[in-house]
Amino acid sequence: MTPQRTIGDAVNLSAPAVQRRIKRMREEGIIRADVSIIEPQAVGQSITIFVEVEVISETAEQIEQAKTEFAAAAEIQQCYYVTGEADFILVIIVPSMADYEALTRRLFFGNNNVKRFRTFVAMDRVKVGLGVPVG
Repeated sequence: MTPQRTIGDAVNLSAPAVQRRIKRMREEGIIRADVSIIEPQAVGQSITIFVEVEVISETAEQIEQAKTEFAAAAEIQQCYYVTGEADFILVIIVPSMADYEALTRRLFFGNNNVKRFRTFVAMDRVKVGLGVPVG
């Protein structure tokens, strides 16, 4: 939301040059989105949960299916396909543990390819962000 003139002054460019560069970065996928960050508790989403998911079979087709299912779940804020003991790490935001239990029934217990999952409930949100250090 910083005015392009302010950005231009900081990097010694004109506002139109800043606008062209920002447009190009969006087109090239460097800038993926402009977002507002919502405080979860302010909208009734007070519980943050991290889940390790281990699958039974790691065929390309089944991994892609898991990715699709996890990406489609509104409660899953972030999903990472990882190396190590777990196959996926999920960051989940829910209003209550009952909602999380319902999600586990739908995504894990109801999925024949989920071998096991392990849950970690966040006690405090110390640092949250998706900022990328540049320069």
